[in-house]
Amino acid sequence: MTVQWSSGTDLHLELDPEQPRSGPALAEALRGAIRAGRLAAGQSVPSTRALAADLGIARGTVTRVYEQLRIEGFLQSRQGAATTVAARVPVPDPAGAGRSAVVPTTLRWSLEPGLPDVSAFPRLDWLAAGRRALAELPADALGHGSDPLGQPRLRAVLADYLGRTRGVLADPSRTVICAGYAHGLSLLAQLLAQRGPFGFEDPSLQLHRRIVTGAGVRVVGLPVDRDGAQVSGSAAGVVVVTPAHQYPLGHTLSPERRAALAAGGPAVVIEDDYDGEFRYDRRPVGALQALAPDRVVYAGTSSKTLAPGLRLGWLVLPPSLVGPMSALLRRAESRVSVLDQLTLAELIRSGGYDRQVRRMRAVYRARRDRVLELVRRRGDPVTVAGIAAGLHLVLRLPPGGPTEAELRATCARHDLAVQTLDRHWLPGSPEPRPTGLIIGYGAPAGHAFGPALRALDRSLTDLF
Repeated sequence: MTVQWSSGTDLHLELDPEQPRSGPALAEALRGAIRAGRLAAGQSVPSTRALAADLGIARGTVTRVYEQLRIEGFLQSRQGAATTVAARVPVPDPAGAGRSAVVPTTLRWSLEPGLPDVSAFPRLDWLAAGRRALAELPADALGHGSDPLGQPRLRAVLADYLGRTRGVLADPSRTVICAGYAHGLSLLAQLLAQRGPFGFEDPSLQLHRRIVTGAGVRVVGLPVDRDGAQVSGSAAGVVVVTPAHQYPLGHTLSPERRAALAAGGPAVVIEDDYDGEFRYDRRPVGALQALAPDRVVYAGTSSKTLAPGLRLGWLVLPPSLVGPMSALLRRAESRVSVLDQLTLAELIRSGGYDRQVRRMRAVYRARRDRVLELVRRRGDPVTVAGIAAGLHLVLRLPPGGPTEAELRATCARHDLAVQTLDRHWLPGSPEPRPTGLIIGYGAPAGHAFGPALRALDRSLTDLF
C-alpha cells in the first residue's frame, strides 16, 4: 500500500491489506523500503505520532518498531533531531546461513581517483564570467544555426591557452568543443571505426574502453612499463595514450617513445592529456600533439581543473578530420550549451582559469605530500609508484601481501571508498600483474581530506 505521511511525502510500504497492521509487519515493510532504496541513507522518517496517525495504529507500536530498527542498524537517531535512515544498512548474507552482513550504502569518506575537489569550484569567478558573457551575447548565438564545432570565441581562446600552457599547435578552425572527454572519445570512435582496432594502455580506465567497444570497435592492449605505453608492434590502427601522466600507473611517456610514436606507427593517435596541468616536481611536459599535429588528436577537459559536472571538453584535430567531424556533429545535433561555452571563454580570457589551476596545483601537491608522509611514517611494505603529478598515486602491494579485494573491504569497513588496480586491466592481460591501491587525493573536500587520510591510516593498520 502507499502511505501518505502527514508531512506530505508519499512512501510505498509493502503492507498486506488483509493482515493486521502489527509491529512486525511494519518493521519488515520499512526494512524493505530501505533495502530497495525508496528510503535513502540520511533521509528522515516521519515522527512516530505522524506515522501512527497515517496507519491508524498505536503510537507505541511505531516507537517500538523504530527502536528495533535502530538496534538492527537500519535507523539512527540523535537527541533533539529527526530519526533518519542509517548510512549503513544490514542486508542478507547469502553465505551466512541467516546472519546479516553490514554493507555500506554510501561510504563517508572517499579517496577514489579521477575526481577533483568540486567544493573548490571557483563559483564567484564563474558567476562573474557568466554575467560578462551574457551581457555581450548576440541574440543569434542562441539560435539553431551555431557552428557544430563549438562557439568561435571559446575555440579561439582555447587555441591560445593550449598553445601557451601545453605547447599544443592549435588553431581555432581545428578545435572542437565537446561535452567532456567521454563524449569526445565517443565521437572519435564513430569517426575512426574503419581504421582498425583501438589500442588502449593496459591498464587503463574501463569506461573509456567500453565507449569504444560500444561503437562496434575492437580494443587491443598496449603494455605499460616505467617508460609508458609500448606501441611498437601493436596491430592497432588508432591508439589512445595518456603521455603526461598515465592512468592509473602514473608514469610519463619517455622521450624515446614519444618520438617513435610521433614518427610513425598507427594512423591516428588520440592524446588524452590526463592531469597534464598538474605536475609538481618540474614544469609540465608539453603535449605529444606538437610533434605530429597531422596524426595526433589532442583531447583535454575542464573536469579536473574545474568540475566534471560542467561537461566541457575539447579536441584539437588533424586537418584531415575537421570536415568529417563537422558532418558527424551536424547529423548528431550534439552541441554543448552556448552559455557554458562563452562563460568558460570569458573565465580563460580574464585569467580566472589560470588562477584556479595554479591554486589547485598547490592544494593537490600539498595533499600528495601528506599521503607520502603517512606512508613514510608507517613504514609498511608498500611502495609509491608514479611521478609527482596529477590527482592520484599508486600504493603497490608486496608479493604475498593482502589481496586487492581484502584491501577494498578493509577500507570499506572504515567508511573509505577506494579503487584498486585489478579493475583496470584488459581481459586476458598476462600474469603476473602488479597489485595496488589507487589513492585519489583530489576527491575529498578540504575539510574531509584529513578524516579520509585517517581512515586510510586505520585501514593500513588492519592490513599490515
